[in-house]
Amino acid sequence: MQKLLNIAKIIDTINEWIGRFTYWLVLLMIFVGVWNVVGRYLGRLIGQNLTSNALIEVQWYLFDLVFLLGAAYTLKHDEHVRVDLFYKDWSPKRKALANFIGVFIFLIPFCLMVIYYSWGNIINSWKILEMSSDPGGLPRYPIKSMIIVSYILLIFQGLAEAVKNWAIFTGQLTPQEEPHDLNL
Repeated sequence: MQKLLNIAKIIDTINEWIGRFTYWLVLLMIFVGVWNVVGRYLGRLIGQNLTSNALIEVQWYLFDLVFLLGAAYTLKHDEHVRVDLFYKDWSPKRKALANFIGVFIFLIPFCLMVIYYSWGNIINSWKILEMSSDPGGLPRYPIKSMIIVSYILLIFQGLAEAVKNWAIFTGQLTPQEEPHDLNL
């Protein structure tokens, strides 16, 4: 079990780095968004076009990256949306078992389904080197590829969470330790 916990820690570390990187993407997205607004109005005032479709799409792509790359990070920190009518009152071991089962019944099948149904569209996008239909727009195939990357990261983080929750359920980690904050 210790080897699995060490692998889980490696996965946690990778997704932590990626999640912290997305913090900077949020700032960049805000900067680009502000420039798009200011540039539009300032450009009208001086009679120059100071923004473009490409900058608008950069803002969208940055949002996509924040959402897609932030999913595994959010799972790692147990900050995802949860309907916890009963869960909040459960013991740590019961929560760990519910989380463990949830990974295999809900999370991984959902991720695999998204990858399966996205794959063909992404491959076709790469085959034709799909571009935005907007004048001056950006290529679409790289950002579409991030769907696959995101859900693979989410699967790995789900497996890491399953390992940590199983260790709590079986008593190999103390229930007082939060499974998403372990320092192994």
